[in-house]
Amino acid sequence: VQLQASGGGLVQAGGSLRLACAASGSIFSINVMGWYRQAPGKQRELVATMISGGSTNYADSVKGRFTISRDNAKNAVSLQMNSLKPEDTAIYYCNAVARLRNGAPLLNFWGQGTEVTVSS
Repeated sequence: VQLQASGGGLVQAGGSLRLACAASGSIFSINVMGWYRQAPGKQRELVATMISGGSTNYADSVKGRFTISRDNAKNAVSLQMNSLKPEDTAIYYCNAVARLRNGAPLLNFWGQGTEVTVSS
C-alpha cells in the first residue's frame, strides 16, 4: 500500500492550503484515514482523522480551522487548512489504517510527508 500526499507549500499566516492523499495498492478496506504532523524538534502529533463511517477527530489546536474529508470510493483523504498560523508549520503525514484482506489484521500505513510552512 502506498500513500501519496500532495498540497504542501509556503503560505502567509491567515492563508489556506489543501492537502490531499490517495492510497493505492491491494487494499481490502480502510478503517481510518487522517493526517499527522511533526514540527522540528517535536513529536509527531495527530491533526485530524476520519473513520469510514464519517466520524471525525481533530486536535484541539486545529478545531474550527481545519476540515478533513474522505472519498471512500477513491481511498482518498483531504485536509482543508484555513486561518493558518506559524505554529502549524510542520511536515504533514497522511495515515491509513487498513486491511489488505478480509479478516486480516489492521495495519498502519504512512505517506512520505508534505511540508507546510506558515510565515508570520
